[in-house]
Amino acid sequence: MEKVEIRWHGRGGQGTVTAAKVFADACLSGGRYVQAFPEYGPERAGAPLRAYNRISSKELRMHCPVSNPDVVVVVDPTLIESIDVTEGAKEDAKFIVNSSKDPAELRKKLNLKPTQKLYVVDATKIAIDCFGRPMPNSPMVGALNKVTELIPLETVLEDVRKSFGKKFAQKIIDGNLLAVKRGYEEVKEG
Repeated sequence: MEKVEIRWHGRGGQGTVTAAKVFADACLSGGRYVQAFPEYGPERAGAPLRAYNRISSKELRMHCPVSNPDVVVVVDPTLIESIDVTEGAKEDAKFIVNSSKDPAELRKKLNLKPTQKLYVVDATKIAIDCFGRPMPNSPMVGALNKVTELIPLETVLEDVRKSFGKKFAQKIIDGNLLAVKRGYEEVKEG
């Protein structure tokens, strides 16, 4: 693996930017070079936003948005209706979508090429099960980790433990750790 570029699509308030940062921090702990940065439109809860990651085995020198992603993470599936989340994606890109919908239906809606892979996980349901809030970011981090296989799951969990440990009660930390694990285990190729 030389370099993997990831583009996240979510809405303000869903933890998409935090998820991109947590994943990058975990990859950094796993010995990779990383970048994580957001791109906001109007900064308000519910507004569409993008976040980006670059993960590499070599030093990263470019500093621009990811326009040809290897992986596209769709945290909020309602965005599929209003924006082209496939824009610029590589011929062999992997798409990870938070949805309870049938993968065949999603593949058709996204109009994916046969060479592009689709992965689906019901991250919102997992989040509600694990910590009682529809915050799909932690399960999406787990799903992304499974699909990319960039670092061991334990490295991701350790980083979640560290980054959440300063800010949240143990119950919230445990819920997020479980949500990451379930996202990792429950993501399915569609």
